[in-house]
Amino acid sequence: MITEVDDVMRELVRTRAGVSPDVEVVFDAPTKDWAARRNTPTVNMYLYDIREDLRRRERGWSEQRGPDGVVVSRRPAPRFFKLSYLVTAWTQRPEDEHRLLDSLLRCFLSFDAVPRDMVVGNLAETGLDVPVTVGLPPPEDRGFADVWSALGGELKPSIDVVVTSPIDTGVVYEVGPPVTEGPAVDLSDRVDGGTDVRRRKHVPPPRNEHRTEATTPTPRRRRRT
Repeated sequence: MITEVDDVMRELVRTRAGVSPDVEVVFDAPTKDWAARRNTPTVNMYLYDIREDLRRRERGWSEQRGPDGVVVSRRPAPRFFKLSYLVTAWTQRPEDEHRLLDSLLRCFLSFDAVPRDMVVGNLAETGLDVPVTVGLPPPEDRGFADVWSALGGELKPSIDVVVTSPIDTGVVYEVGPPVTEGPAVDLSDRVDGGTDVRRRKHVPPPRNEHRTEATTPTPRRRRRT
């Protein structure tokens, strides 16, 4: 899944942002040592965070049916993971970096989700959209300055691009054969040895009309005085 999202990000920059073929597109960590070795215009899309989007987690099961329409297996609902990319531009002049960032920002803002023709491989397993968000505020437990501090580099203008990818967990629960008849019970009398095999429905014993009439009390009339 991560590989497919990397390919989508690279293709968007190459084909939709109007970036020159002379500009490299990499996914390296933009550390101080990496910046010192860079000698060509570069777009860096560093994947700095992967976490589940709990707001999108769903309960329940999806049913897989055979050619005859009978359920053959069940799968849990897909999970959604947010892949956060720190997108930066690296050139010799700040003005060139800003122009490059402007092209990248316009490119990513034109999509609410990954284009359907780019949803391939593992991204296409669930058949769901792959949302894209751009420039949202970072979570409260993390700031971009903290990311740059962890990389050991200086703070630099960047675009935060988050791709929320649905993932099939791969868990499959096979189901039993379909029920074709109602429940049945086998009964046996452990004292007299009587049996009742495959009893499906309770059948009441025949009613004894003579006994009912004999045992039913006759209402008494009250004598008038």
